[in-house]
Amino acid sequence: MGDVLAGFHAAWEFESDSVLIRFERGIRTPKLFQALGERRIPLEAITAVTLSPGKRGTVVLRAEPRPGADPLMEAAAGQLKENCDPYRLVLPGERETLAEYYADELRARLVRDDTLDGPAPAERFLVAPPEAPLQFKAYDGKASFDGKQVSFRWFWTGASSAKWKSGDQSFAVSELSGVEWRSPEVFEGHLRLLRGDPAPSQPAQADQDPAAVVFGLGYGPVHESLPFAASVLAAVRAAGSATKSDGPAHATAPRRDPADIADRIRHLGELHQAGLVTDEEFTTKKAELLAEL
Repeated sequence: MGDVLAGFHAAWEFESDSVLIRFERGIRTPKLFQALGERRIPLEAITAVTLSPGKRGTVVLRAEPRPGADPLMEAAAGQLKENCDPYRLVLPGERETLAEYYADELRARLVRDDTLDGPAPAERFLVAPPEAPLQFKAYDGKASFDGKQVSFRWFWTGASSAKWKSGDQSFAVSELSGVEWRSPEVFEGHLRLLRGDPAPSQPAQADQDPAAVVFGLGYGPVHESLPFAASVLAAVRAAGSATKSDGPAHATAPRRDPADIADRIRHLGELHQAGLVTDEEFTTKKAELLAEL
């Protein structure tokens, strides 16, 4: 096709076997889009194309990614807000006819291999992950990834005593089976590295787990921590050490010491003061923390 369809914050270039998405770097462009720069989405990584009305006189062209095809979407696990979805192109309403044309053209090129349960998952990642090296600051430490190993360096101002006792950590990709990312936009967001087989027991709380870093107000933002998680996940899969799991690892929570409880309550108070946690959520969670003493 070779044509370009420009919308708000991004432009899609339609090629014979893929869609090249170039994101703008404007001040109003979501930071995740700016961090991604551009992404090439092979047509085999798309299962459907939709066109629907948007807000304030716009239309939205969206490509539905195939399950298991994009490490970014796999790491996000449905937690991205709509305005940060890299598969959405928002257009002025007057371009609806043009958008419908491209939607039809894309649909005609898609390979249909649906099963009774929906689109067949991809056997491997088809979309390139963000490139290493990558790093970001979490609430309790600095996370770095060089393509072969993940390193956590703890901050004395945020790390729990359990993490200080364990020391700074480094994990080879070959030791891991996956990544668990919980958005920093929700309470107790974190990035946890899932250990290989046989998997050692990991504390349920991320702030007690040396294989995890916790997020907080201004720490571990989506545009930094999610590309990081996607890059690690892609490396794990490429190394052949990923294993299927029904969900995150669960373990009996260790009893915390008073210093750890005080740190978590202080962090909770910051979120409450910033309006990110309601009065009811603050009271409930504070009671839960105090009950662990």
